[in-house]
Amino acid sequence: MNRILNTIINAWKIADLRKKLLFTAGIFIIFRFAAHIPVAGINTMALRQLFERNQLLGLLDIFSGGTLANFSIMALGLNPYINASIIFQLLTMVIPQLEELSKEGEYGRQKINQYTRILTVPLAAVQSFGMYALLKNQQIIGTLSLLELVSMVVTMVAGTIFLMWLGELISEYGIGNGISMLIFAGIVARYPVQIGQTVAIFDPTGLFNLIVFLVMALSVITAIVVIDESSRKIRIQYARRVRGRKVYGGQSTYLPLKINQAGVIPIIFAVSLILLPSMLGNFLQGVPQPIIAKVASSLASLFQPGGVVYNLAYFFLVVGFTYFYTAVVFNPDKIAEEIRKYGGFIPGIRPGQPTADYLNRILNRITLAGAIFLGAVAILPSIAQGLTGIATLTIGGTSILIVVSVILETTRQLEAMMTMRSYEGFLR
Repeated sequence: MNRILNTIINAWKIADLRKKLLFTAGIFIIFRFAAHIPVAGINTMALRQLFERNQLLGLLDIFSGGTLANFSIMALGLNPYINASIIFQLLTMVIPQLEELSKEGEYGRQKINQYTRILTVPLAAVQSFGMYALLKNQQIIGTLSLLELVSMVVTMVAGTIFLMWLGELISEYGIGNGISMLIFAGIVARYPVQIGQTVAIFDPTGLFNLIVFLVMALSVITAIVVIDESSRKIRIQYARRVRGRKVYGGQSTYLPLKINQAGVIPIIFAVSLILLPSMLGNFLQGVPQPIIAKVASSLASLFQPGGVVYNLAYFFLVVGFTYFYTAVVFNPDKIAEEIRKYGGFIPGIRPGQPTADYLNRILNRITLAGAIFLGAVAILPSIAQGLTGIATLTIGGTSILIVVSVILETTRQLEAMMTMRSYEGFLR
């Protein structure tokens, strides 16, 4: 905590970083203001009562930052964009043209990002219509005319695009990680509501359960910090070269392989996918065909948040996405080639392909530990609810990993910016 506070204080003293912090804070204010602008024709009071009764919708509301319970113009949040990102990252692995494009540096990344933005629009439109159908089945909204329905869908799609644009502004002009920062801001904004609900229903006889829950939460936060900061250091030795009377190289350094290379991305991706079966089941329950309605009802109950099937699927999705995203961000072949190019080698390992195989073997081992930890943290809130009976903070506990990881990543980014500016001042 002291490190985080000291980093923010020191960053505030630098004019350029102070502007970035103020700009990011301004975007947060705009985001929270827009989160309270409702779509026309919605009974917000009935909608909030529905969200209080439905755990699935409550979970969706947490990750939308409260925009869904208000049914604001940004009710869909960043889910369509996240789903589009998942689709394109999967396609990059199977379509050679996209794989080649991803290897073309900054230009390739910009093109894939542009394709992702384009795909976000139809995905947002489909999810907007699905949300309308769900609310209509719950009698929260009446039957709309074609013009009214198109108007609502266009409004919600525009809200998602606007939110995506805010995230890109933070990435370009703010302190970075725009999408993650907006998700973080939305989750944190919901914490006071959850704490207030817990206090309102607090029973003195449940004091022990509340203490157990708080101890578990603090333990999880500590474990997240430890895992996030942990890494396996691999020694790299550079060959000594003699030119005339001068000796070059010969020094050694370390290549740190983080236990959690993927950061917070697996949790965000897994949450976006694990909620789809329940949403699809709720959407199809109202169809006139009894067989489809029965299957949809079974699907919705099977993947009800907190259930056994839901938790198992959630756990394995997190583990799978951890491996997947680690493979995206860390390429052992490329690292091995860079080490060989500069005359380096791992003691006891031949340069080239043997080095890549060694790095891949080490990475798979430590990623397994990180993936199991992330999966355990993801389903821990359901376990905590079963042990303590406190449901109002359980959904918020699911988001602890995102909040802590984003704070740590932002702290590292600010430290890197300050270090870079220190070097610039030295060079002047």
